[in-house]
Amino acid sequence: MRDIVSGVWDALTESSPGPFELTGTEDVLPGPYRVAAAATASIAAATLAAAEMLRVRDIEPGVVTADTRHAAAAFRSEQLLRVDGVGAESVWAPLSGDYRAADGWVRLHCNYPRHEAAVCWGLGVPGAREAVEKAVAGRSAREVEHAVVTAGGAAAELRSPSDWAEHPQGAAVASLPLVSLSPIADAPKRTLFYSDRPLGGIRVLELTHVLAGPVAGRVLAAHGADVLHIGAAHLPRVEALVRDTNQGKRSAFVALDTEGGRARLKKLISRADVLVQSFRPGALERIGFGPEELASLRPGLVIADLSAYGWEGPWARRRGFDSLVQMSSGLAFGSDEPSPLPVQALDHATGWLTAAAVMTALRRQVTDGGTWRARLSLAGTGHWLDSLGRKDPAAIDVDFGDLLEEVDSGYGRLTRVRMAGGLPGAEPYWEFGTRLPGVDKPTWTP
Repeated sequence: MRDIVSGVWDALTESSPGPFELTGTEDVLPGPYRVAAAATASIAAATLAAAEMLRVRDIEPGVVTADTRHAAAAFRSEQLLRVDGVGAESVWAPLSGDYRAADGWVRLHCNYPRHEAAVCWGLGVPGAREAVEKAVAGRSAREVEHAVVTAGGAAAELRSPSDWAEHPQGAAVASLPLVSLSPIADAPKRTLFYSDRPLGGIRVLELTHVLAGPVAGRVLAAHGADVLHIGAAHLPRVEALVRDTNQGKRSAFVALDTEGGRARLKKLISRADVLVQSFRPGALERIGFGPEELASLRPGLVIADLSAYGWEGPWARRRGFDSLVQMSSGLAFGSDEPSPLPVQALDHATGWLTAAAVMTALRRQVTDGGTWRARLSLAGTGHWLDSLGRKDPAAIDVDFGDLLEEVDSGYGRLTRVRMAGGLPGAEPYWEFGTRLPGVDKPTWTP
Protein backbone atom coordinates (compact mmCIF):
# COMPACT_ATOMS: atom_id res chain seq x y z
CA MET A 1 0.00 0.00 0.00
CA ARG A 2 2.95 2.34 0.41
CA ASP A 3 3.13 2.77 -3.36
CA ILE A 4 -0.54 3.80 -3.40
CA VAL A 5 0.06 6.48 -0.77
CA SER A 6 3.10 7.72 -2.66
CA GLY A 7 1.05 7.85 -5.86
CA VAL A 8 -1.68 9.94 -4.23
CA TRP A 9 0.89 12.26 -2.70
CA ASP A 10 2.58 12.71 -6.07
CA ALA A 11 -0.81 13.58 -7.60
CA LEU A 12 -1.26 16.24 -4.91
CA THR A 13 2.22 17.69 -4.68
CA GLU A 14 4.47 16.20 -7.40
CA SER A 15 6.86 15.21 -4.61
CA SER A 16 7.58 12.34 -2.22
CA PRO A 17 5.69 12.13 1.10
CA GLY A 18 7.20 12.60 4.54
CA PRO A 19 7.70 9.64 6.87
CA PHE A 20 4.67 7.41 7.35
CA GLU A 21 3.81 3.92 8.56
CA LEU A 22 0.92 1.68 7.50
CA THR A 23 -0.42 -1.22 9.53
CA GLY A 24 -3.01 -3.95 9.03
CA THR A 25 -4.23 -6.07 6.15
CA GLU A 26 -6.72 -5.53 3.35
CA ASP A 27 -9.07 -8.35 4.32
CA VAL A 28 -10.94 -6.07 6.75
CA LEU A 29 -13.46 -5.32 3.99
CA PRO A 30 -15.05 -7.84 1.60
CA GLY A 31 -15.19 -7.75 -2.18
CA PRO A 32 -12.69 -7.89 -5.03
CA TYR A 33 -11.81 -4.17 -5.09
CA ARG A 34 -9.01 -2.85 -2.90
CA VAL A 35 -11.34 -0.64 -0.87
CA ALA A 36 -9.38 -1.00 2.38
CA ALA A 37 -6.18 0.01 0.58
CA ALA A 38 -7.88 3.04 -0.94
CA ALA A 39 -9.33 3.99 2.44
CA THR A 40 -5.98 3.68 4.17
CA ALA A 41 -4.19 5.62 1.44
CA SER A 42 -6.67 8.50 1.38
CA ILE A 43 -6.54 8.79 5.18
CA ALA A 44 -2.75 8.68 5.09
CA ALA A 45 -2.67 11.39 2.41
CA ALA A 46 -4.87 13.73 4.44
CA THR A 47 -2.82 13.13 7.57
CA LEU A 48 0.43 13.72 5.66
CA ALA A 49 -1.04 17.00 4.40
CA ALA A 50 -1.83 17.96 8.00
CA ALA A 51 1.74 17.07 8.94
CA GLU A 52 3.05 19.49 6.32
CA MET A 53 0.84 22.22 7.79
CA LEU A 54 2.58 21.59 11.11
CA ARG A 55 5.97 21.87 9.43
CA VAL A 56 5.20 25.35 8.11
CA ARG A 57 4.37 26.25 11.72
CA ASP A 58 7.82 24.96 12.74
CA ILE A 59 6.29 22.03 14.63
CA GLU A 60 7.77 18.58 14.13
CA PRO A 61 4.85 16.34 13.09
CA GLY A 62 6.45 12.97 13.77
CA VAL A 63 5.74 9.84 11.75
CA VAL A 64 2.23 9.73 10.26
CA THR A 65 0.36 6.45 10.73
CA ALA A 66 -2.70 4.84 9.15
CA ASP A 67 -4.25 1.47 9.93
CA THR A 68 -6.48 -0.56 7.62
CA ARG A 69 -8.92 -1.62 10.38
CA HIS A 70 -9.36 1.96 11.55
CA ALA A 71 -9.72 3.05 7.93
CA ALA A 72 -12.45 0.45 7.40
CA ALA A 73 -14.26 1.75 10.48
CA ALA A 74 -13.94 5.35 9.30
CA PHE A 75 -15.39 4.42 5.91
CA ARG A 76 -18.42 2.83 7.54
CA SER A 77 -18.76 5.47 10.25
CA GLU A 78 -22.42 6.13 9.46
CA GLN A 79 -23.15 2.43 9.97
CA LEU A 80 -21.35 2.28 13.32
CA LEU A 81 -22.83 5.48 14.79
CA ARG A 82 -25.15 5.09 17.78
CA VAL A 83 -27.38 7.66 19.47
CA ASP A 84 -28.06 6.82 23.12
CA GLY A 85 -27.06 3.27 22.27
CA VAL A 86 -29.45 2.93 19.33
CA GLY A 87 -28.19 2.34 15.78
CA ALA A 88 -29.12 4.62 12.92
CA GLU A 89 -32.18 4.00 10.83
CA SER A 90 -31.79 3.14 7.16
CA VAL A 91 -30.51 6.02 5.08
CA TRP A 92 -32.51 4.85 2.05
CA ALA A 93 -35.99 6.09 1.18
CA PRO A 94 -38.63 3.48 0.24
CA LEU A 95 -38.33 4.08 -3.51
CA SER A 96 -34.53 4.17 -3.57
CA GLY A 97 -32.83 1.04 -4.79
CA ASP A 98 -31.96 -1.28 -7.66
CA TYR A 99 -34.69 -2.23 -10.16
CA ARG A 100 -34.67 -4.93 -12.79
CA ALA A 101 -35.36 -3.48 -16.24
CA ALA A 102 -36.25 -5.35 -19.42
CA ASP A 103 -32.57 -5.72 -20.36
CA GLY A 104 -30.61 -5.22 -17.15
CA TRP A 105 -30.61 -3.14 -13.97
CA VAL A 106 -31.06 0.49 -13.05
CA ARG A 107 -30.72 2.28 -9.72
CA LEU A 108 -33.05 5.08 -8.67
CA HIS A 109 -32.08 7.60 -6.00
CA CYS A 110 -35.15 8.88 -4.17
CA ASN A 111 -33.78 10.08 -0.83
CA TYR A 112 -35.01 13.61 -1.48
CA PRO A 113 -38.64 14.47 -2.26
CA ARG A 114 -37.75 16.26 -5.51
CA HIS A 115 -35.87 13.21 -6.76
CA GLU A 116 -38.74 10.88 -5.86
CA ALA A 117 -41.12 13.23 -7.67
CA ALA A 118 -38.84 13.16 -10.74
CA VAL A 119 -38.95 9.36 -10.79
CA CYS A 120 -42.74 9.34 -10.61
CA TRP A 121 -43.04 12.08 -13.22
CA GLY A 122 -40.48 10.60 -15.58
CA LEU A 123 -42.01 7.13 -15.44
CA GLY A 124 -45.61 8.28 -15.20
CA VAL A 125 -46.39 6.32 -12.04
CA PRO A 126 -47.60 7.00 -8.49
CA GLY A 127 -45.18 6.91 -5.57
CA ALA A 128 -45.51 3.20 -4.80
CA ARG A 129 -42.64 0.74 -5.20
CA GLU A 130 -44.81 -1.83 -6.96
CA ALA A 131 -45.82 0.73 -9.57
CA VAL A 132 -42.20 1.78 -10.12
CA GLU A 133 -41.07 -1.85 -10.39
CA LYS A 134 -43.71 -2.56 -13.04
CA ALA A 135 -42.84 0.55 -15.04
CA VAL A 136 -39.12 -0.19 -14.97
CA ALA A 137 -39.58 -3.85 -15.88
CA GLY A 138 -41.27 -2.90 -19.14
CA ARG A 139 -38.47 -0.61 -20.36
CA SER A 140 -34.78 -0.80 -21.05
CA ALA A 141 -32.45 0.35 -18.30
CA ARG A 142 -31.13 3.15 -20.50
CA GLU A 143 -34.64 4.33 -21.28
CA VAL A 144 -35.44 4.48 -17.56
CA GLU A 145 -32.20 6.33 -16.81
CA HIS A 146 -32.91 8.87 -19.54
CA ALA A 147 -36.52 9.42 -18.48
CA VAL A 148 -35.64 10.03 -14.83
CA VAL A 149 -32.61 12.23 -15.51
CA THR A 150 -34.57 14.27 -18.05
CA ALA A 151 -37.26 14.83 -15.42
CA GLY A 152 -34.61 16.25 -13.06
CA GLY A 153 -34.01 13.09 -11.06
CA ALA A 154 -31.05 10.86 -10.31
CA ALA A 155 -30.71 7.41 -11.84
CA ALA A 156 -28.02 5.15 -13.28
CA GLU A 157 -28.04 2.14 -15.56
CA LEU A 158 -25.76 -0.71 -14.50
CA ARG A 159 -22.98 -0.68 -17.07
CA SER A 160 -20.09 -3.08 -17.40
CA PRO A 161 -16.56 -1.74 -16.92
CA SER A 162 -15.91 -2.08 -20.64
CA ASP A 163 -19.11 -0.21 -21.52
CA TRP A 164 -18.07 2.62 -19.19
CA ALA A 165 -14.58 2.75 -20.68
CA GLU A 166 -16.14 3.25 -24.13
CA HIS A 167 -18.70 5.79 -22.90
CA PRO A 168 -17.81 9.45 -23.60
CA GLN A 169 -18.05 10.28 -19.91
CA GLY A 170 -15.98 7.27 -18.94
CA ALA A 171 -13.31 8.41 -21.38
CA ALA A 172 -13.48 11.96 -19.99
CA VAL A 173 -13.05 10.73 -16.43
CA ALA A 174 -10.10 8.55 -17.44
CA SER A 175 -8.40 11.60 -18.95
CA LEU A 176 -8.71 13.71 -15.79
CA PRO A 177 -6.35 13.63 -12.79
CA LEU A 178 -7.48 12.20 -9.46
CA VAL A 179 -7.11 15.70 -8.01
CA SER A 180 -6.91 18.92 -9.99
CA LEU A 181 -5.15 21.54 -7.86
CA SER A 182 -3.98 24.85 -9.26
CA PRO A 183 -3.89 28.59 -8.57
CA ILE A 184 -6.61 30.54 -10.39
CA ALA A 185 -5.73 34.13 -9.35
CA ASP A 186 -3.03 36.13 -7.64
CA ALA A 187 -3.13 36.76 -3.90
CA PRO A 188 -0.56 37.63 -1.21
CA LYS A 189 1.18 34.88 0.70
CA ARG A 190 -0.80 33.55 3.65
CA THR A 191 0.28 34.37 7.19
CA LEU A 192 -0.79 31.77 9.73
CA PHE A 193 -1.93 32.76 13.20
CA TYR A 194 -0.20 30.93 16.03
CA SER A 195 -1.66 27.53 16.81
CA ASP A 196 -0.36 24.14 17.86
CA ARG A 197 -2.85 22.44 15.52
CA PRO A 198 -2.44 22.11 11.73
CA LEU A 199 -5.51 24.19 10.86
CA GLY A 200 -5.83 26.38 13.93
CA GLY A 201 -7.24 29.79 12.91
CA ILE A 202 -8.43 28.53 9.50
CA ARG A 203 -12.07 29.26 8.63
CA VAL A 204 -13.81 26.71 6.43
CA LEU A 205 -17.20 27.45 4.88
CA GLU A 206 -18.93 24.23 3.91
CA LEU A 207 -21.75 24.28 1.34
CA THR A 208 -22.27 20.55 1.01
CA HIS A 209 -24.72 17.70 1.39
CA VAL A 210 -24.22 13.94 1.66
CA LEU A 211 -21.61 12.52 1.78
CA ALA A 212 -18.18 13.40 0.35
CA GLY A 213 -18.29 17.12 1.12
CA PRO A 214 -19.36 16.67 4.76
CA VAL A 215 -16.62 14.06 5.24
CA ALA A 216 -14.06 16.59 3.97
CA GLY A 217 -15.30 19.21 6.42
CA ARG A 218 -15.28 16.67 9.24
CA VAL A 219 -11.61 15.88 8.55
CA LEU A 220 -10.68 19.57 8.45
CA ALA A 221 -12.50 20.17 11.74
CA ALA A 222 -10.56 17.34 13.37
CA HIS A 223 -7.31 19.09 12.47
CA GLY A 224 -8.38 22.34 14.13
CA ALA A 225 -10.31 24.32 11.51
CA ASP A 226 -13.36 26.39 12.40
CA VAL A 227 -15.87 24.71 10.07
CA LEU A 228 -19.24 26.36 9.49
CA HIS A 229 -21.72 24.19 7.62
CA ILE A 230 -24.40 26.13 5.74
CA GLY A 231 -27.76 24.53 5.02
CA ALA A 232 -31.31 25.77 4.64
CA ALA A 233 -34.30 25.20 6.89
CA HIS A 234 -36.59 24.21 4.02
CA LEU A 235 -34.28 21.64 2.44
CA PRO A 236 -34.60 17.93 3.35
CA ARG A 237 -31.78 16.18 5.18
CA VAL A 238 -30.78 12.58 5.77
CA GLU A 239 -30.52 12.94 9.53
CA ALA A 240 -28.61 9.70 10.07
CA LEU A 241 -25.79 11.06 7.89
CA VAL A 242 -25.91 14.56 9.37
CA ARG A 243 -25.44 13.13 12.86
CA ASP A 244 -22.30 11.33 11.69
CA THR A 245 -20.62 13.82 9.37
CA ASN A 246 -21.15 17.10 11.24
CA GLN A 247 -18.79 16.25 14.10
CA GLY A 248 -16.90 19.30 15.31
CA LYS A 249 -18.72 21.74 13.04
CA ARG A 250 -21.01 24.67 13.64
CA SER A 251 -24.27 24.65 11.68
CA ALA A 252 -26.29 27.56 10.34
CA PHE A 253 -29.10 28.15 7.86
CA VAL A 254 -28.87 30.62 4.97
CA ALA A 255 -31.56 30.81 2.27
CA LEU A 256 -29.53 31.19 -0.92
CA ASP A 257 -32.69 31.61 -2.98
CA THR A 258 -33.17 35.08 -1.45
CA GLU A 259 -31.27 38.30 -2.01
CA GLY A 260 -30.62 38.62 1.72
CA GLY A 261 -29.27 35.08 1.90
CA ARG A 262 -26.88 35.65 -0.99
CA ALA A 263 -25.69 38.86 0.66
CA ARG A 264 -25.06 36.92 3.86
CA LEU A 265 -23.10 34.30 1.91
CA LYS A 266 -20.93 36.99 0.33
CA LYS A 267 -20.10 38.32 3.77
CA LEU A 268 -19.19 34.85 5.03
CA ILE A 269 -16.99 34.14 2.00
CA SER A 270 -15.22 37.48 2.31
CA ARG A 271 -13.84 36.36 5.69
CA ALA A 272 -13.37 32.65 4.94
CA ASP A 273 -10.12 30.87 4.15
CA VAL A 274 -11.64 27.79 2.51
CA LEU A 275 -14.87 27.06 0.65
CA VAL A 276 -15.85 23.42 0.20
CA GLN A 277 -18.88 23.02 -2.04
CA SER A 278 -20.70 20.11 -3.62
CA PHE A 279 -23.55 21.89 -5.36
CA ARG A 280 -24.46 20.48 -8.73
CA PRO A 281 -21.84 21.86 -11.18
CA GLY A 282 -22.87 25.29 -12.38
CA ALA A 283 -25.39 25.93 -9.60
CA LEU A 284 -23.26 28.41 -7.63
CA GLU A 285 -22.18 30.21 -10.79
CA ARG A 286 -25.83 30.85 -11.63
CA ILE A 287 -26.33 32.79 -8.40
CA GLY A 288 -23.12 34.80 -8.73
CA PHE A 289 -20.52 32.62 -6.98
CA GLY A 290 -18.39 31.25 -9.80
CA PRO A 291 -14.62 30.79 -9.38
CA GLU A 292 -13.78 34.24 -10.77
CA GLU A 293 -16.30 35.96 -8.52
CA LEU A 294 -15.04 34.03 -5.50
CA ALA A 295 -11.43 34.92 -6.24
CA SER A 296 -12.39 38.58 -6.47
CA LEU A 297 -14.55 38.46 -3.35
CA ARG A 298 -11.85 36.77 -1.24
CA PRO A 299 -8.33 36.83 -2.69
CA GLY A 300 -6.43 33.88 -1.24
CA LEU A 301 -9.49 31.67 -0.88
CA VAL A 302 -9.07 27.91 -1.30
CA ILE A 303 -12.02 26.59 -3.32
CA ALA A 304 -12.77 22.87 -3.32
CA ASP A 305 -15.34 21.78 -5.90
CA LEU A 306 -16.78 18.28 -5.69
CA SER A 307 -18.88 16.66 -8.40
CA ALA A 308 -20.28 13.25 -9.25
CA TYR A 309 -18.97 12.62 -12.77
CA GLY A 310 -16.07 15.04 -13.19
CA TRP A 311 -15.67 18.52 -14.60
CA GLU A 312 -15.39 17.61 -18.28
CA GLY A 313 -17.47 15.44 -20.62
CA PRO A 314 -21.17 15.23 -21.49
CA TRP A 315 -22.17 14.29 -17.92
CA ALA A 316 -20.17 17.03 -16.20
CA ARG A 317 -23.36 18.65 -14.89
CA ARG A 318 -25.26 15.44 -14.14
CA ARG A 319 -26.61 14.76 -10.67
CA GLY A 320 -25.05 11.77 -9.02
CA PHE A 321 -24.38 9.96 -5.78
CA ASP A 322 -21.91 7.26 -4.75
CA SER A 323 -24.35 4.38 -5.38
CA LEU A 324 -25.22 5.74 -8.83
CA VAL A 325 -21.60 6.29 -9.88
CA GLN A 326 -20.83 2.71 -8.87
CA MET A 327 -23.58 1.56 -11.25
CA SER A 328 -22.60 3.82 -14.15
CA SER A 329 -18.89 3.07 -13.97
CA GLY A 330 -19.14 -0.70 -13.65
CA LEU A 331 -17.84 -0.91 -10.08
CA ALA A 332 -21.16 -2.52 -9.11
CA PHE A 333 -21.23 -4.83 -12.12
CA GLY A 334 -22.09 -8.42 -11.20
CA SER A 335 -22.94 -11.57 -13.11
CA ASP A 336 -26.64 -11.65 -12.17
CA GLU A 337 -27.42 -8.46 -10.26
CA PRO A 338 -25.64 -5.34 -8.98
CA SER A 339 -22.79 -6.01 -6.56
CA PRO A 340 -22.00 -2.73 -4.81
CA LEU A 341 -18.87 -1.91 -2.84
CA PRO A 342 -19.01 -2.86 0.85
CA VAL A 343 -19.05 0.79 1.94
CA GLN A 344 -19.76 4.16 0.32
CA ALA A 345 -16.10 4.20 -0.60
CA LEU A 346 -16.28 6.81 -3.37
CA ASP A 347 -17.87 9.33 -1.01
CA HIS A 348 -15.54 8.71 1.89
CA ALA A 349 -12.34 8.55 -0.14
CA THR A 350 -13.26 11.69 -2.08
CA GLY A 351 -13.91 13.46 1.22
CA TRP A 352 -10.52 12.55 2.68
CA LEU A 353 -8.75 13.39 -0.58
CA THR A 354 -10.54 16.76 -0.69
CA ALA A 355 -9.28 17.53 2.81
CA ALA A 356 -5.77 16.59 1.69
CA ALA A 357 -6.06 18.90 -1.32
CA VAL A 358 -7.34 21.78 0.82
CA MET A 359 -4.46 21.47 3.27
CA THR A 360 -1.97 21.20 0.42
CA ALA A 361 -3.36 24.38 -1.13
CA LEU A 362 -3.18 26.20 2.22
CA ARG A 363 0.46 25.21 2.56
CA ARG A 364 1.17 26.42 -0.98
CA GLN A 365 -0.43 29.74 -0.10
CA VAL A 366 2.02 30.15 2.76
CA THR A 367 4.96 29.58 0.43
CA ASP A 368 3.68 30.94 -2.88
CA GLY A 369 0.46 32.90 -2.33
CA GLY A 370 -2.45 32.74 -4.76
CA THR A 371 -6.11 31.79 -4.83
CA TRP A 372 -6.37 28.04 -5.32
CA ARG A 373 -8.98 25.69 -6.71
CA ALA A 374 -9.19 21.94 -6.12
CA ARG A 375 -11.52 19.72 -8.16
CA LEU A 376 -12.40 16.12 -7.41
CA SER A 377 -15.19 13.76 -8.39
CA LEU A 378 -16.73 10.51 -7.26
CA ALA A 379 -16.19 9.04 -10.72
CA GLY A 380 -12.54 10.07 -10.63
CA THR A 381 -12.10 8.38 -7.28
CA GLY A 382 -13.82 5.32 -8.70
CA HIS A 383 -11.40 5.27 -11.64
CA TRP A 384 -8.50 5.43 -9.19
CA LEU A 385 -9.95 2.60 -7.10
CA ASP A 386 -10.37 0.46 -10.20
CA SER A 387 -6.73 1.14 -11.17
CA LEU A 388 -5.47 -0.36 -7.90
CA GLY A 389 -6.20 -3.90 -9.06
CA ARG A 390 -8.06 -6.68 -7.30
CA LYS A 391 -7.74 -8.78 -4.15
CA ASP A 392 -9.22 -11.94 -2.65
CA PRO A 393 -12.90 -11.05 -2.03
CA ALA A 394 -13.01 -12.87 1.30
CA ALA A 395 -12.91 -10.83 4.51
CA ILE A 396 -12.29 -11.57 8.17
CA ASP A 397 -14.78 -10.82 10.93
CA VAL A 398 -13.66 -7.47 12.36
CA ASP A 399 -14.43 -5.97 15.77
CA PHE A 400 -14.35 -2.18 15.76
CA GLY A 401 -15.29 -1.72 19.42
CA ASP A 402 -11.97 -0.31 20.58
CA LEU A 403 -12.12 2.33 17.82
CA LEU A 404 -15.33 3.87 19.15
CA GLU A 405 -15.77 6.72 21.62
CA GLU A 406 -18.70 8.49 23.27
CA VAL A 407 -19.50 12.20 23.21
CA ASP A 408 -22.45 14.46 23.96
CA SER A 409 -24.24 16.01 20.99
CA GLY A 410 -27.36 17.91 20.08
CA TYR A 411 -28.98 14.56 19.31
CA GLY A 412 -28.03 12.84 22.56
CA ARG A 413 -25.09 10.69 23.58
CA LEU A 414 -23.22 9.65 20.43
CA THR A 415 -21.07 6.57 20.01
CA ARG A 416 -18.85 7.34 17.05
CA VAL A 417 -15.70 6.20 15.29
CA ARG A 418 -12.62 7.99 16.59
CA MET A 419 -10.84 10.19 14.09
CA ALA A 420 -8.50 8.08 11.97
CA GLY A 421 -4.91 8.87 11.07
CA GLY A 422 -2.08 9.25 13.57
CA LEU A 423 -0.16 12.53 13.82
CA PRO A 424 2.12 12.58 16.89
CA GLY A 425 2.82 16.30 16.63
CA ALA A 426 -0.88 17.17 16.94
CA GLU A 427 -3.26 14.23 17.12
CA PRO A 428 -6.58 15.00 15.39
CA TYR A 429 -9.80 15.24 17.38
CA TRP A 430 -13.18 16.98 17.30
CA GLU A 431 -13.75 19.67 19.89
CA PHE A 432 -17.45 18.83 20.25
CA GLY A 433 -20.10 16.45 19.00
CA THR A 434 -22.64 17.05 16.26
CA ARG A 435 -24.82 20.10 16.76
CA LEU A 436 -28.43 20.26 15.64
CA PRO A 437 -28.83 21.73 12.14
CA GLY A 438 -29.23 25.50 12.10
CA VAL A 439 -28.53 26.16 15.79
CA ASP A 440 -25.65 28.55 15.12
CA LYS A 441 -25.65 32.04 13.69
CA PRO A 442 -24.26 32.40 10.16
CA THR A 443 -21.26 34.40 11.35
CA TRP A 444 -17.62 33.75 12.05
CA THR A 445 -16.44 33.57 15.63
CA PRO A 446 -13.93 36.27 16.61
